[in-house]
Amino acid sequence: MLEKTGLPAATRWLDDNFARLVTEHDVPGATVAVLAAGEVVAAASGVTSRRTNVEVDTDTVFQIGSITKIWTTTLVMQLVDDGILDLDQPLLDHLPELVIADVEAAKALTTRHLLTHTAGFEGDIFTDTGRGDDAIEKYVATLAELPQLFAPGTIFSYNNTAFVLLGRLVEVLRGKPFDEVLVERIAQPLDLTSVSPSPYDAILHRAATGHVADEHGATTAAPTWALARSNAPAGSMLAMTATDLLGFVRMHLEGGTGADGAPVLSAASVEAMRARQIDLPVLSGMGDAWGLGWELFDTDQGVVVAHDGGTIGQAAFLRVVPEQGVAIALLTNGGDVFGLFNDVLAQLLRELTGVVLPERPTPPAEPAEVDPTPYLGHYADTIYDIHVSRDADGRLWLDREPKDIIAAIGEKPMRFELVHLAGDSFITLEAHHGIHVVFAFIGRDAAGRAQHVHYGRVVSRAD
Repeated sequence: MLEKTGLPAATRWLDDNFARLVTEHDVPGATVAVLAAGEVVAAASGVTSRRTNVEVDTDTVFQIGSITKIWTTTLVMQLVDDGILDLDQPLLDHLPELVIADVEAAKALTTRHLLTHTAGFEGDIFTDTGRGDDAIEKYVATLAELPQLFAPGTIFSYNNTAFVLLGRLVEVLRGKPFDEVLVERIAQPLDLTSVSPSPYDAILHRAATGHVADEHGATTAAPTWALARSNAPAGSMLAMTATDLLGFVRMHLEGGTGADGAPVLSAASVEAMRARQIDLPVLSGMGDAWGLGWELFDTDQGVVVAHDGGTIGQAAFLRVVPEQGVAIALLTNGGDVFGLFNDVLAQLLRELTGVVLPERPTPPAEPAEVDPTPYLGHYADTIYDIHVSRDADGRLWLDREPKDIIAAIGEKPMRFELVHLAGDSFITLEAHHGIHVVFAFIGRDAAGRAQHVHYGRVVSRAD
């Protein structure tokens, strides 16, 4: 194991291995930062863009994607600390303008449902409402037909739209645009100078560009830098250095206080965010449970709090072991990001803390044969059409066709062969970007057919 006091051994490990591993995994550029014993070390390698070949350094800002949700949650919990908000109060008390398809579900919604991804409505709405300060307000006004998939508080389904609503809640209760509140109440008190809530801020720094696969499978610079401003509270564009990301995490590890000892978040809210709120089914790449904003992984050595993020060709990973005061952030801009995660972040975490992250699910050596009839058919939401079928040889297939914004940013159709994993869950026989994806079929209609397919998001039957 590397030394637990100070980080000289981690620094040597990064000096010896990081650049090589970035190259081996065909990652255009990456940066990693490690926090242990109150100190931070960082490393960087590669280029910000294969179009410009500008080198990545430790001052390069990358988008953190959905790790932004922890920042949004922190802003919400500051409202709780200030006595302005009760997590279990009806959301409509503060957002009376919210109209969704299910009026009764809207009445039942609370802030806690939004924070724990249990709101029950479809969660991947990426409507672009412009670049103005009113983008989030305008977004909320577009949700009148938002489908309700299940009753609030009953099922976990990862939900970007819920976090946009949380961002609007912050705007309403603080009387300022979300971006301004984030900078004033988190970045400035913590002296995080690279935090860039928009492309206009990121351009002042050395900024990484995402990379995607072209029609020949080659990794190339993405045609667009960020998603719409309307989705900023969910993670559409916030960028920063890995070091500043860990500056934010350090505040959470130190009971909500900044480097100068001034409180940014109460210790009670820090603990509440890590407390287990809902358990998850077996899914690929997701935790065992969720807190308020935080993802929770159960390990033999204790609970690891975490969050990952993905935008257009950029992927970010964050793992924190609160009991040992250790956190690692890895920011990337394309390539085999999961392979780099395994060889860098997971390896360093194990060496520093002894924590072994759970293995992702893999297909059984001899999958059981089950009748797939209840699962066959067409499922759909805003971003995917999913078709489950059986071929003449009895093999089960899932075809996933991207649409809307997901298709626009370059995601290609995927075809997966499924084998039985357990219960009503199936797993892809082949790995996709190093991950075997789990699809769980939940609920039954009167004919015995599965009502939804769950891969982290719940998608409803549409046939």
